[in-house]
Amino acid sequence: MIKITRRHLMQSTVAGAAAVMMPSVLRAQPKGVDGNSVRLGILHSLTGTFAIAEASMVDAEKLAIDEINAAGGVMGHKIVPYIEDGASEAPVFAEKAKVLLRRDNVAAIIGCYSSALRKAVLPAVNQAKGLLYYPTYYEGQEIDKRCLYTSQEVTQSVIAAVTWMAKEKGKKFFLIGSNYIYPVTCNKIAKPTIAKLGGTVVGEEYVPLGHTEFSSIINKIKAANPDCIYSTVVGGSNVAFFKQLRAAGLDGSKITLLSTVVSENEIEGIGRDNAVGYYACMGYFQAIDSPINKMFVKAIKDKYGANRVVGDPMQCGYNSVYLWKNAVEKAKSFAPDDVLKASAGLEIEAPEGTVRFDKENHHVWKKVRVGRALEDGQFEIVHETADLVQPDPFPKL
Repeated sequence: MIKITRRHLMQSTVAGAAAVMMPSVLRAQPKGVDGNSVRLGILHSLTGTFAIAEASMVDAEKLAIDEINAAGGVMGHKIVPYIEDGASEAPVFAEKAKVLLRRDNVAAIIGCYSSALRKAVLPAVNQAKGLLYYPTYYEGQEIDKRCLYTSQEVTQSVIAAVTWMAKEKGKKFFLIGSNYIYPVTCNKIAKPTIAKLGGTVVGEEYVPLGHTEFSSIINKIKAANPDCIYSTVVGGSNVAFFKQLRAAGLDGSKITLLSTVVSENEIEGIGRDNAVGYYACMGYFQAIDSPINKMFVKAIKDKYGANRVVGDPMQCGYNSVYLWKNAVEKAKSFAPDDVLKASAGLEIEAPEGTVRFDKENHHVWKKVRVGRALEDGQFEIVHETADLVQPDPFPKL
């Protein structure tokens, strides 16, 4: 967790006063630019349900900003982060987006976690003709002209995960998820994929967000005797779910459970003992053995402490800052429309490997990996796609 503060209130107030006194001068400036600095909005939950994931994303995004500034900034401009707390509530996110776009006039926003939060922010982004970088895996079914999606959409993770399980662990699946759009959409894609692989679904259950009593569902899992559990249970519910599975004799040594929503950061909350042996499917794991990832992990630990772990959403937040920076430099402009045009086909070498924006749909091509949770809270990577996986936000099921 990081300390919660209101950032740059004084600077914003001064900027607002200057706008009244010198409107013609400020109108001539590119969006978000003041002299040799450029304002970048960061909008995440530092309090509330999603803070366990989003506060760490802010840390990674701040690291990227510090690195870029130390290397000379963006086109000679130092990035000044304007950080707002969306408090895990959609109405708060919508209001804070307006603050960043209207009062602070940021060049772009990096932020949001759940789809409800993103959808609450996008009307303000479109009205202001701004730009949102969304760094969290999600269910697809969207292409917004002012949103750049920097994590995997659902087909990139679900199809790879189900295919790996069917080939390596068995073809009888039990599906369980939290009851909202992401898990439901995941399973809509998982079920026909399982069928094409010659598998069967022997159970499908959903629980409310925050649910903590899984005994009846665990009994159904035992009765169905699946080879694999595909889980999209999210947030704090996983603490109860994993503990109760283990207590019922269904730990990672007894059954294959794979989640597309549990990274290293979530394991810290769930408890390492409760997660050992279970699997996750992500674009990024801290264990990736590459020079750039080792440098990234070292930088996180040097800045935030030796015990910090790095998960997929953190890394995607970090990437988002660099994707914005590189698009600005390619466009030779901070204007959101120019940045959007320059982003089509834009490629960077990230801690996870090559990441490339699709030329048409604002999503990224990336590799997808399966990892097995170890006793130390890290993942052993057991599968990696040979090539970058194409994003398909509107799959034909």
